[in-house]
This record gives sequence, structure tokens and C-alpha cells, in this order.
Amino acid sequence: MKQLITLNINGEQHELALSPDTTLLKALRQELGMLGTKRGCDTSACGCCTVHLDGKAVYSCVVYAAAVQDCEITTIEGLGSNGTLDPLQEAFVEAGAVQCGFCTCGMIMSAKQLLDEQDHPDEEQIRQAISGNLCRCTGYTKIVDAIKMASEA
Repeated sequence: MKQLITLNINGEQHELALSPDTTLLKALRQELGMLGTKRGCDTSACGCCTVHLDGKAVYSCVVYAAAVQDCEITTIEGLGSNGTLDPLQEAFVEAGAVQCGFCTCGMIMSAKQLLDEQDHPDEEQIRQAISGNLCRCTGYTKIVDAIKMASEA
């Protein structure tokens, strides 16, 4: 049985009829067509589904959509404004940290929380902040460089 819920995503209200067991990831991708949030493991092990709930990075694959009706949800699509990229997104492009792109959105969302909380994190703090995100293409060097670059901008 579906229930009507309202989600506040990237500053817009979305009314959806969802099953109680629908994850936020499924609601974003399948119901709203927001494909920036990736589906990887469905177990909170890879981080590619990371979004922000009230400014905190969470794995959307393990959060029920109905449980976050009162939260401000931000996805990768909500970072930039007026057709421009967020400085962190720009830094990922400039540093060549995008590789295949599968982990990129989750990495950026995890890094965004760090940079929102701390102006100039060191390498150890950056690596800790993205430790819940897996990348199969790189040794994380370009990703760390991009986050440092964004923190200096």
C-alpha cells in the first residue's frame, strides 16, 4: 500500500505516492529522475548514493523516503546554481578527479559536508571525510587534490 509523502529536495517540494519501504535512493532515481545519485551496493558500503539531509552526508540507499519528509534533502543536482557548478564541482573537473564518474557525485557530497564545516582541511581530514566512498579508478590522489583546491578557492 502506498502513502502520500512530501520531500523537500534541492529547495523544491515533491509529492510522491510511495510504498513505506521505498528508499530515498529509489525515490530520487526512479520516481523523480534525479540520476546524479548513483546506485551501487544498496548496503551503505560504497558511498555513490551520498546525499545531504539537513547538511549532513548520508547514504540514500539505506534511508526510507518516508522517514525524511521533514528534512532538507540536497543532491548533486542541487549544488550549483543558475547553471553554474559549485566550486567543488569545478575543482573536480579541473583536477581531473572525475575519471569514470560513478563515484564522483558521492565523493563531492561527502567533501561538501567537510568544506561546509571546515575551511582548510588537511590531507588526513580530507581522506577521513571521503573514507566511506569507494573509487575503483584512482588512488584517490586527484580527488584529494580537487578537495584541497576547492578549499583554497
